[in-house]
Amino acid sequence: MKKNATLLLFSLCLLSFYSQSQGRLERKEMKAVSLENNPAGESANRMVSVYLPPGYDKSGTRYPVIYFLHGFSTSDTDITGWFQLQKMMDSAIAAGQTRPVIVVVPNSDTKYRGSFYTNSAVGNWADFITKDLVNWVDQQYRTLPSASNRAITGHSMGGNGSLKLAMQNPQVFSMVYALSPAVLNWHGDFNLNNPAFKRLSKLQADSKLKNAVDSIYKEDNWQSFYSGVYAAMGIAYSPDPTRKSFPVLLPVTYIGDSAVYHPERIKKWEDNFPYFMIERHLAELRKLKAIKLDWGRNEDFAHIPVTALAFSKKLEAYGIEHEAEEYIGDHGNRIGGFQGRFFTEVLPFFERNWSQKQ
Repeated sequence: MKKNATLLLFSLCLLSFYSQSQGRLERKEMKAVSLENNPAGESANRMVSVYLPPGYDKSGTRYPVIYFLHGFSTSDTDITGWFQLQKMMDSAIAAGQTRPVIVVVPNSDTKYRGSFYTNSAVGNWADFITKDLVNWVDQQYRTLPSASNRAITGHSMGGNGSLKLAMQNPQVFSMVYALSPAVLNWHGDFNLNNPAFKRLSKLQADSKLKNAVDSIYKEDNWQSFYSGVYAAMGIAYSPDPTRKSFPVLLPVTYIGDSAVYHPERIKKWEDNFPYFMIERHLAELRKLKAIKLDWGRNEDFAHIPVTALAFSKKLEAYGIEHEAEEYIGDHGNRIGGFQGRFFTEVLPFFERNWSQKQ
């Protein structure tokens, strides 16, 4: 009897220790005031995945927060599954890769499969992150509610967004790490002569068009993918709310097979490219405590290595302290999981640069 009681007590102790060494992943819905009544008809009710570190439920401790922005045509649950986020964060904390932190992954997916984390006449997606989401997280969870205890990161479109939002909002985030940041500037596969613009121009001219999204993604191929990217960028950078099915002023349109370039629209796009934003945000960039970006040598998207390096060189030319790294990998094979860059590079980078006083 005494032996059984001892074994039971030992089992309960092990169970208690195991439960305390595990974090928790939850998914909640929030109301984004910045997205209410937007002309694009996007829902203001947004889902948010949140990782809470071991011991969160039993302590009164406040924690730093890492915000992760997902890429084009993905969502928060794609990231948490791909990264094995709960197990990975539990292991990273146990191994000392990072102190206990909260990780927040908002769903910024849209009808056009990407918000590009930008404010426009048809939806304030930057404000959703920097105002609505940050305020909601600080109210819902025991955070350390200051810029010095907030970091932002993201992959691809999210890498672009993390650089953009960090340089615009040093009063909200103190650190940024961009993973394979996409469309920082024109180059290679990302250019004004891409056939996707011709396809979109024809779709827009189709008076019978009722559902632009379905038309864009009618075929599952690279042409459809680039058409979707350009459509989403147009919604973010050069929208036209008066158009119902496809509310975009394209930077390139076509009359038959002849391209017509629209300089004022092209400038609107370039004003939103992080590469061209640097000059306008030098003071803000200098306020950031830590900046890093990286990219794979064998990128699937040819523009990323070239434009990421150019972005880094421009920061260097202006004397903006930062880190930049090329590694052997492609667009996604070295990002998630225990061998991925988030685990091996992003978390240690933030850990080295967090405020030491908690």
